Amino acid sequence: MIKLKENEQYKIVCGDCFEALKQLPDASVDLILTDPPYNLANYSTGNMKFDWRAEINNDVAEWDEKPLDPASLLPEFKRVLKPTGNIFIFCSYNLLGDYHKVFDPEFDTFQFMAWHKTNPVPNIRKSSFLNSVELIVCCWNKGHTWNFSKQNEMHNFIESPICMGKERIKNKEGKNAHPTQKPVRILEHIIKIASNENDVVLDCFMGVGSTAEAALKLNRKFIGVELDPEYVELTKKRLDL
Repeated sequence: MIKLKENEQYKIVCGDCFEALKQLPDASVDLILTDPPYNLANYSTGNMKFDWRAEINNDVAEWDEKPLDPASLLPEFKRVLKPTGNIFIFCSYNLLGDYHKVFDPEFDTFQFMAWHKTNPVPNIRKSSFLNSVELIVCCWNKGHTWNFSKQNEMHNFIESPICMGKERIKNKEGKNAHPTQKPVRILEHIIKIASNENDVVLDCFMGVGSTAEAALKLNRKFIGVELDPEYVELTKKRLDL
């Protein structure tokens, strides 16, 4: 059983999220905030190489090559979420319709947020739009936790640069450890509006622990699940756990 003790602030599990979710008690999570694979491997053109500048990292990680069906997440997400809970799932354009088809009938409200990346990867060849927007699926039922105080805080549009500089977690080789590391600022915004202090935040695709950092910083409790042992160790180092 994966369960936080009364005096525990966090629990990090190295393993498969689908197996780990089954070990969480019913109605034990206040906020699911997670970043599953985007299923973009088939669309990737790989890194872009140039004679006159460094190559642009446009590749995807191996974990994105295995298709993820949003329907596989629904049963356990519903089971572990409290009646007052919220779900926020980062996704891409190609999966928004799949999430809507599966999650919309099961919750009172299905909406989405748009994150505008102010510094997206450039398109040197000017052959298409810049990939400057990512989507976040949002689901809840009546009576859910909601901490807005002003109308201008309620926009489903948020702007932030992608992770740069010191915020980027590096691996042993000194390279960016995770290709889709999310900015803590975005995660803090969601956690503030969709949970309360001492609530339990779950990220079952934890990566290098950005949600963990944001949750603990805001005095929430955290449960994280990650399949990659290297990411787990980087998270622990990041949080000084």
